[in-house]
Amino acid sequence: MPDEIRTVYYDASLQVEAYRFVGVKQKFPPHFHDYYVIGFIEGGQRYLECRQREYIINPGDIIIFNPRDVHACEQVDGRALDYRCINIQSQRMMEIAQEITGRSYLPAFAQTVLYQSDLAPSLRELHAMICEGESDFIKEEQFFLLMGQLIHEYTDVSAYEAYEGRAGFQDVCDYMETNFAGAISLDDLSALAGLSKYHFLRSFTRERGISPYSYLETVRIGHAKKLLEQGTPPADTALLTGFSDQSHFSNFFKRFIGLTPRQYMRIFSNERQMEPVLPTKGDQGI
Repeated sequence: MPDEIRTVYYDASLQVEAYRFVGVKQKFPPHFHDYYVIGFIEGGQRYLECRQREYIINPGDIIIFNPRDVHACEQVDGRALDYRCINIQSQRMMEIAQEITGRSYLPAFAQTVLYQSDLAPSLRELHAMICEGESDFIKEEQFFLLMGQLIHEYTDVSAYEAYEGRAGFQDVCDYMETNFAGAISLDDLSALAGLSKYHFLRSFTRERGISPYSYLETVRIGHAKKLLEQGTPPADTALLTGFSDQSHFSNFFKRFIGLTPRQYMRIFSNERQMEPVLPTKGDQGI
């Protein structure tokens, strides 16, 4: 869409990404991230499915995804989405937890949606500071105060341990995460699970909330992001992460991340620490 705005900043001091999507009507299929996402809706209404639960989210709602939370979303009111979020890598979250609680661990957020949260204005203000390149320590102050409230009010260690221990098919997932760059067949996966193909597909999707193929492609996208961050060209990244061709890779990447691979690479290749990434004609399908 010509009036879409998809902007991404990387904040080197906080070590987080900030996304801003305006005028977007894109539907995102079931997928997951290997990092935390803390976002909020500015405009539009969105149907969200996460961890096999359904939500309707509106302006003023905060959404929180733990790493590997399977989720999908789409517009339900016909209006374009205005969405902003902050992405935090797991290692960085462990450092934040250490700073706030004195313990180095990965918090598990129990609630996916915080309806009409009092914390939404603070998250909006922090997001604006990141996007505007705020250099004073007021940004860091806002960041730690907000994260402290979220961690103290919406997480606990026992919830994380229960969350980590609940999922089956770990051998199958480990196999895909180890061999993602090569050819993986349904025969391989179903044999590893000890099930027929049909029963494996049904059982895995029911347990994990995502089909085996979508799980594999999401793992590949996660590794592709790391290569793009290091400056690996999209064509080479596609080959190194097991995609059949660059076109397949580019289409899948934008479908799940909301940006083309080249747009994402520019976040980290630019000389400035924080740089907006906007769609351009030359980026389409790259």
